[in-house]
Amino acid sequence: MKPKQIVIVEDEADLLANYQATLEKYGYHTIGISSQAEAETHFKQQLPDLVILDVGLGHQPDAGFELCQMLRQQSATLPILILTARDDEIDVVSGLRLGADDYLSKDISMPHLLARLAGLFRRQDAKQTGAAVSKIDQGQLRIMIDNLQIFWQQQLIDLTVTEFWMVQSLARYPGQVKTRDQLMSDANVFVDDSTITSHIKRIRKKFQKIDPAFDQIDTVHGMGYRWKP
Repeated sequence: MKPKQIVIVEDEADLLANYQATLEKYGYHTIGISSQAEAETHFKQQLPDLVILDVGLGHQPDAGFELCQMLRQQSATLPILILTARDDEIDVVSGLRLGADDYLSKDISMPHLLARLAGLFRRQDAKQTGAAVSKIDQGQLRIMIDNLQIFWQQQLIDLTVTEFWMVQSLARYPGQVKTRDQLMSDANVFVDDSTITSHIKRIRKKFQKIDPAFDQIDTVHGMGYRWKP
């Protein structure tokens, strides 16, 4: 099997070398890039299987966010992981708003990082391998599991891979409350509660862009979320 290719955009040489050595050890093929300009040139030529972005690059404090936005415009399903020393909630929300699938602090352990990468790849592989249930219809909602697409009122919703699996988790069993832990498990991400909340807010806004009256996702206070029957 061809190894997964991961591009790591990180301007600290020692950190970049450490990430590459660890990921190569576990069978990934990596490309290290240290500047926004170099990254933009590379991504215009080809996209890898997954991208890890540092937020601040050199004297450009938000370069990673700009790269994330560019990548998401190129591909709705490319897994994007933001890895940074900046872990303020506003930065987390900014990363998710621009389309990142996951947001991790640089002090994360390597085993934890590897687990997150494996989870992102498992979801991405579903696009190639398909699933036991290929389609779910719930009222005005249609979920095409085999190609990771969701339609509302026959219009395609532009969701990231993480957002797709969260909607699928909720809508597959209407009326059933899904805890944040269950949503994390179903989406193969491991983040704090505020990050799940940010994902849900972003999902609602995407549906409301097509249908301003959309209100299918209920917040069940103290428990989690549910898709209305």
